[in-house]
Amino acid sequence: METPAILAEALTKRYRPDAPPAVDMLSFRMPRGATWGLLGGNGAGKTTTIAMLLGLLVPSGGRVTVLGHDMARDRFAALARMNFSSPYIALPARISVAENLRVYAHLYDVPQAEKRIVELAAQLQLTELLDRPAGELSAGQKTRVALAKALVNRPELLLLDEPTASLDPDTGDWVRGWLERYRAETGCSILLASHNMAEVERLCDHVLMLKQGSAVDEGSPAALLAKYGRDDLEQVFLDIARGRPREAMPA
Repeated sequence: METPAILAEALTKRYRPDAPPAVDMLSFRMPRGATWGLLGGNGAGKTTTIAMLLGLLVPSGGRVTVLGHDMARDRFAALARMNFSSPYIALPARISVAENLRVYAHLYDVPQAEKRIVELAAQLQLTELLDRPAGELSAGQKTRVALAKALVNRPELLLLDEPTASLDPDTGDWVRGWLERYRAETGCSILLASHNMAEVERLCDHVLMLKQGSAVDEGSPAALLAKYGRDDLEQVFLDIARGRPREAMPA
């Protein structure tokens, strides 16, 4: 059996010994080459889960394996093969886009870094922005730069936290189309945390629903729509978030 992109086994995180777990016994196996959605309301445990997958937080219990590497023992080998993007994490504002990308290329020991930066800039329509300070960019431009940063090392696993948040519909659609093409061309595995249900339906093969730190349901978007008797994933999300039993829902 092929090594999964992500294997989480009874993953648990408590920020204080006397506090309820932020993530509670979460287990899943995400195959290579898939795009999965990690969904849940605020406080459901999505960000904590991603932080543990990145090795930024040490789990209180359980185990995480990424691309065959145990994150407790072999974190740096995994990190070289993965990357992360979020519009909520700002790049250093005073240095240029090109300088930001050079820093990350150096951190990942990217061969022919300048060639890679030029290539990404062309693909993500950033060429005219390379000499501009990162702090002077629009929200859409910052999102594309963050994506370039996340792709600089050609990751086999890409973790995305709200990748199109605050973008206008046209720019958001452009980013989603770009991600679809990138996965098709490279076989990259993508784990996507998002509150945009139309985005999840479009991009994801499989959805993992979290509530209060636990997985409460999962399946393909089509399977979840059929199971809950709903027309779109936003209605399924609301049913789960509000604790409505499936048998009480319209057929």
